[in-house]
Amino acid sequence: MLRIFIASTFLLAFGAPSTTLAQDSIESETGRIAVETFAEGLEHPWGATYLPDGALLVTERPGRLRLVSTDGAVSDPIDGVPDVLASGQGGLLDVALDPDFANNRTVYLSYSEERGGGAATSVGRGRLDKNGSALSNFEVVFRQEPAVSSRHHYGSRLVFAPDGKLFVTLGDRGKAQQAQDPNNHLGTVVRINPNGSLPDDNPFVGKNGADEIWSYGHRNVQSAALHPETGVLWTAEMGPLGGDELNIPEAGRNYGWPAVSWGRHYSGERIPDPSTRPEFADAIHSWTPVISPSGMTFYTGDMFADWRGDLLIGGLSAEGIVRVRIDGKQVTGEKVLALGRRIRDVVQAPDGAVMALTDEPAGRILRLSPAASQ
Repeated sequence: MLRIFIASTFLLAFGAPSTTLAQDSIESETGRIAVETFAEGLEHPWGATYLPDGALLVTERPGRLRLVSTDGAVSDPIDGVPDVLASGQGGLLDVALDPDFANNRTVYLSYSEERGGGAATSVGRGRLDKNGSALSNFEVVFRQEPAVSSRHHYGSRLVFAPDGKLFVTLGDRGKAQQAQDPNNHLGTVVRINPNGSLPDDNPFVGKNGADEIWSYGHRNVQSAALHPETGVLWTAEMGPLGGDELNIPEAGRNYGWPAVSWGRHYSGERIPDPSTRPEFADAIHSWTPVISPSGMTFYTGDMFADWRGDLLIGGLSAEGIVRVRIDGKQVTGEKVLALGRRIRDVVQAPDGAVMALTDEPAGRILRLSPAASQ
């Protein structure tokens, strides 16, 4: 409830959207934007990625993977998806293509997996058949440890780096104090080889810590994207009562949660600001009130020329897309594209349109493009 209250304050500051998208366009400082429903009938869509032929692979949190054609038609559920624990914030989460998908047709999925002692985030991969109707030979390549009884803060986004390594973002699973322990995967970003093996240049290999960890001390990272020019990973994570963060995770660094935060505990208890503990890496930007970031992409298209290089972040509490202007490693401005919907993920279409997944029982994929001149 506290997160909802603080989000309401945020929306009032920018002009609150209605609870329904009552119009087919919205205003922005760069011009009017057409908003259309590209696809519908998706139950809590969570992640999406484009196939080379322009179709979208979309996950639904209850445990279904679907193909959405270039005209918005939604397929039957794809066979071969692993069993997921669809409870609380858990279920089928992100989807990503192998960098060599054109040759191996390998698809990666992250999901909440029930195990002895509870549940945790897992990552697996399978081969998508040419009809887009089934995954075969699905295998798990990574399991977050330990499994716990919580049903929230799973993370998780999948991002392939230019060198072919796979980054996986993981939530603290509600066990905040364990995010300060580099010997487990709670509240971390991990880096693995595509087959799940360990890169020998990870920061904790042969040292005190879990070998897969890239960075730790995170709370719940549900947004991740590569900078289009530097190839460096950027992430956004949910804070507690305030203090959502934008980070550039560095190898081996501790980002401080829950020892420090720009927010407070839900009880209202204060948490020391990151500036009081210089041994922790600090965020490059934070949000209080929260936006509840989930899913993001750097915009590189031509359709919205003024947005090129901006970071587009799905806002759950913000009920829209948060467009962040970036200069180097600095945030120089931001605007909210108010859509009146919880936005779970944002992807750029091949033609430069912006596609937004709405987090609803009857979820949609919205398509944003410049409105035609009247």
